[in-house]
Amino acid sequence: MGVRESVLPAPTTRRGLLRWGALLGGGALLTACGDGDEQVVAPGAVQERPEEITDPDQALELLRQGNARFTAAREQHTAHTVRRRLQVARGQHPFAIVLACADSRVPPELVFDQGLGDLFVVRTAGQVIAPPVLGSIQYGVEHLHVPLLVVLGHEGCGAVGATLEAVETGAASSGTAIDSLVEAIRPAVERARAAADEEHVLAEAVRANVADEVAALSADPLLAEAVRAGRLRVVGATYDLDDGAVLFS
Repeated sequence: MGVRESVLPAPTTRRGLLRWGALLGGGALLTACGDGDEQVVAPGAVQERPEEITDPDQALELLRQGNARFTAAREQHTAHTVRRRLQVARGQHPFAIVLACADSRVPPELVFDQGLGDLFVVRTAGQVIAPPVLGSIQYGVEHLHVPLLVVLGHEGCGAVGATLEAVETGAASSGTAIDSLVEAIRPAVERARAAADEEHVLAEAVRANVADEVAALSADPLLAEAVRAGRLRVVGATYDLDDGAVLFS
């Protein structure tokens, strides 16, 4: 995949990851809790669900339901109780990893109406993958046994827009670390420019960038093994800033 492959480190050994997990206390930080069905619940009232979710399809359905509540302004996780905080302090069992853009308008816990300990969130501008990002995701899959990985792009992404502008104007390197974002997103932007008209090129570039990241993550040996074993599902999604809806691809 060209540029995007270059940011992925060599496969991490299982032994090395296990040693790292032991040093970090086995990831015992948070647990999962929240809504598990479509029953109408008053805002702030949290329903219990199994402590650990291992089925990728069930995890995806929980995100779909949470986003539906968010778009309808019927959130269940607007309040975070002392009881829940103390509960998750004993250990974590998040049911989804969300690789999301750092944009302040796209907080995954709010977008999916989830609470403390429910999501393992990694955020960078344009949700660009770098070695520490991949390592964090591998940790979530290998040590926290998270069954679902979502790459969440969004409408009007500034990082994608800036890359599009740089490509169209032939802008020189800025000499800053921002250049690494531009180079990572550039392949998606160039494909979008070839496939879409001017009015829709940014939206197409956002979708192409998400697709590239899903492909890169799916090709990682550790994650690919988890997918083959049925322990992990990797999906892409885009968030609409106006109506709050998430469209899964």
